[in-house]
Amino acid sequence: MEINIYEAKTHLSRLIQQVAEGEEITIARAGIPVARLVAVEKKTVVRPLGFARDEVFVADDFDAPLPDEILASFYGGKVPKLAKLKRGPRK
Repeated sequence: MEINIYEAKTHLSRLIQQVAEGEEITIARAGIPVARLVAVEKKTVVRPLGFARDEVFVADDFDAPLPDEILASFYGGKVPKLAKLKRGPRK
């Protein structure tokens, strides 16, 4: 299908739906084709499970509360009271 630029601007949503359904649309200026509207190819990448086995580990305490000196650096040098309440008891 070939349409002019004005029609493409006016009916862009409809044209995109047609392209999504598999149609290819050529946009012309003064009867001369200048662009083509086509669907984007979906690329699926199959990643094998377990490809990084034995290369990555998660420490047992990865979600443990931060020490006060590190936590304070996020708050400009002082740990706010709310942050202490949310952290829970220290082990």
